[in-house]
Amino acid sequence: MIILDENIHDQRIQSGIVEWYPGPVVSIRTLRPNSVIKDDAIPTLLRQASQPTFLTINAQDFWKRIEPHRRFAIVNMELTPAQIYEIPNLLQRLFRLDEFKTKSARMGKIIRLNHKRVEYYETRQQTRRIRLPD
Repeated sequence: MIILDENIHDQRIQSGIVEWYPGPVVSIRTLRPNSVIKDDAIPTLLRQASQPTFLTINAQDFWKRIEPHRRFAIVNMELTPAQIYEIPNLLQRLFRLDEFKTKSARMGKIIRLNHKRVEYYETRQQTRRIRLPD
């Protein structure tokens, strides 16, 4: 399951991911309908879902602020709001890497992604970097 943050919940992004991703692609709002979801509530909601990968462009509120958990992954996309339509392509490139190819490989990782590189941590003490291939 891929869960889109409300700042990137857009039908074009969702459709672009659905074209190649075999699982559900939903908005964070589906986890708690009819309510405002604050950033600090997101890890709790993610733990209740089935191995979700959460996508956001709000890296400043998630990168190095969220404790990794074996039940979810968070992908922080370093993109401007004008670049959000590149998300399906960038995510597909990320999922081609062995470290992120399967749900089980992604779980427990907090990931920061841009057009050239991937950084991730499984504990707050150690960050790994990988070049993102074309």
